[in-house]
Amino acid sequence: MDALEVLTHDHRMVEQLFRDYHAAASDKQRRAVVELLVRELSKHAALEELMIYPLAKRVLDDGAQEVDEHLSEHMALKKTLLALDRLPEGDERTDDLVARLRRDVEEHVREEEGELMPRIRAAVPEEDLAELGQLLEKAKPSAPTRPHPHAPDHPPALTLAGPVAAAYDRLRDRLQGRPRT
Repeated sequence: MDALEVLTHDHRMVEQLFRDYHAAASDKQRRAVVELLVRELSKHAALEELMIYPLAKRVLDDGAQEVDEHLSEHMALKKTLLALDRLPEGDERTDDLVARLRRDVEEHVREEEGELMPRIRAAVPEEDLAELGQLLEKAKPSAPTRPHPHAPDHPPALTLAGPVAAAYDRLRDRLQGRPRT
């Protein structure tokens, strides 16, 4: 898959997780889905910020402005993810936060798939997108698994902070018995 197909696949997976959340039969199952949402959206956002947004800045005429808008959306998502991550199983606030997250993710996906991705596809050769897709797939296992709203979201600071955050996240995941990726 090329880079944009990888991101689109991630979007479909997250949409399925929202459906799984609503189909869950217990607080324990809902909490497990929340943990997957936190992990997958955190990884996805970090990789977009590290690999896709810098590309968009370089190849799109208004790339810096476009990326700033997406980074602003990411910040809101990260704050919601952090709030969800801190809630205990069965907390009454979970449904409202998941609903807010779903609305924000749906809007973000519409903008990315409807506007940003077609513009990137038109500006970047297919071979480059294919190579970037391979790099994204290789980077996923080492991406941060938790939201870090106070961490840098622009390279080069992101390039330095990302691996440290990812290592810390994986240690926390192991200590808390969360699934490994």
